[in-house]
Amino acid sequence: MTDTSRPNPAHPLLSLHTVMVVLAFASVGYHLWLVMAGLIPHLISRPLHIIAALPFVFLFTARPSTGWRRVVDVLLCAFGLAACLYVLVQHDMLDNQYGRLRGTLQFVVAWGLILLALEMARRQVKWAMPGTAALALLYGLFGQYLPGELGHAGIPLASFLGTLTITEGGLWGSLTGVSAEVVAVFVILGAVVGAGEGGQGFMAASIALAGRLRAGAAKVSVLSSALFGSISGSASANVASTGAITLPTMKRLGYPPALAAAVEAVASSGGQIMPPVMGAGAFIMVELLRTTYNEVLMAALLPAVLFFWGVWAGCDLYGRRYGLEPMRREDIPPFARVARLVLFFLIPFGLLLAILFLSGNTPQYAGAAATGASAALLLFDARLRPSLRRWGARLVEAAVSAARQIATIAAIIFCAGLIIGVLNITGLGVKITSLILGLSGGNLWGALLLTGLACLILGMEVPTTAAYVICVAVAGPALIEIGVEPLHAHLFIFWFALLSTITPPVCGAVFIAAGMAGAPWLSVAWHAMRLGIGLYIVPLAFIANPALTALGSTPWLALAACVKIGLGVWMVSRGLIHREAGALRGAWLLGGLIVIFAFGL
Repeated sequence: MTDTSRPNPAHPLLSLHTVMVVLAFASVGYHLWLVMAGLIPHLISRPLHIIAALPFVFLFTARPSTGWRRVVDVLLCAFGLAACLYVLVQHDMLDNQYGRLRGTLQFVVAWGLILLALEMARRQVKWAMPGTAALALLYGLFGQYLPGELGHAGIPLASFLGTLTITEGGLWGSLTGVSAEVVAVFVILGAVVGAGEGGQGFMAASIALAGRLRAGAAKVSVLSSALFGSISGSASANVASTGAITLPTMKRLGYPPALAAAVEAVASSGGQIMPPVMGAGAFIMVELLRTTYNEVLMAALLPAVLFFWGVWAGCDLYGRRYGLEPMRREDIPPFARVARLVLFFLIPFGLLLAILFLSGNTPQYAGAAATGASAALLLFDARLRPSLRRWGARLVEAAVSAARQIATIAAIIFCAGLIIGVLNITGLGVKITSLILGLSGGNLWGALLLTGLACLILGMEVPTTAAYVICVAVAGPALIEIGVEPLHAHLFIFWFALLSTITPPVCGAVFIAAGMAGAPWLSVAWHAMRLGIGLYIVPLAFIANPALTALGSTPWLALAACVKIGLGVWMVSRGLIHREAGALRGAWLLGGLIVIFAFGL
């Protein structure tokens, strides 16, 4: 009789899995090697980045296709590999063409790469982003036929397509470089930390610090999401990981399910604005602003703290409103367990910050070093017992998770490169800037409102980082021209691109948390918007109080601005959440807004 309980080594699914694991390690190895490799021509390193992503976009997906769809996936992947290899192998010749295509083969490669970028983005983030890119391409191709100022003078097809596909002005531009050289490293770090005991370490430390307080389970969610999100930078991953523990605990302690889900959704969304990673936004901001990583980190830190302070204050006010008790004594881990578990994130996180601030090395070098420390810690379990077998399984899990996340970000950034390329080639960005200035009448708050609305709408359909890249390209110059500091303009747009995670009708984090808690999503969204009021107020606050982002240059003034805005956020939260007479709640709201905006620092 044949034993069917053990896998057949020749089984095609098993061999496909083996190929996936090998390619995942190759992707991780390549991106870590880039950190140490020195100067590599961009038309080599960036196509290799897309080559590493292609199999995980088309072949190794969560739901593999079958039949003729599988054939299409294989053909698309094969064409993408061939086109990227062509650019890579011929990079010297292409450099000397100055962005002008020559011959039929190059036109085929160019059109193929453009369609590939659109399809990769569609596979990862559905239709909104490739749709936007397609409209931009149509404008570049046919904009000369538009009447008035919106039209352009016309661009020869060979130059237009060549600039987008064989130079560093489109698909292979600086954004793809940031994705390959910096973002990928921190994606790998987050995957390695998540594959071990790091998540338990975040949770144990949070429970030890906040579990004994009023509404302790909710405050644990806030702390753990701030810690975990600072590295992962993903709202969805944050909800799924920390929510698996905090949501059942909150429900068991009598929290209304909608409130429990709202706490997790809002707290998890903050990971994208919490340094040092900020969901890859920090590194893209560095590239676009041509500034230093430390300057962006120091500017973003206090606003992120204020956001989490607002969520913490909201949890405390809801705790008073519903009589939410601290966590039970038996749910709080003993000190010895906490001390062991915190090592799993303190060691890599401490190493990361030490290299960032105490050495002259790059952020990606710091991320690679922290990844090495995290990979070594995968050897141990929560009791610090080593196991080589477990270590191998965790490394595989981390590599596959990292390769998939790298592919997702690469697909988004690859498509965003098309949009940015068309804006630069045609001058459309300048025209949109003029339109925003005209509609706002040159008024700062009018321009901020228009920009914030655009960020909210775009963020409903594409990830925060992609929404930020597109919005900052078209609206950032308008804000800067009105008088907003460039760094403030970028931070403002990045924050407002995040609004859609908790704001209906899309609110992705709300939907995930509502499903996990078994609560109606609209009720969750209503609670989430009140808990997350800082997400709406703080970006406006640091425009009105520029000192808030000057922690690196004027720390005492920055801290004073933080205290002032923090008081205002608490007052606004009280007006929105606490059960009091309507007039008194209105007074709290108005008073909080006055404190935040009337006395700018």
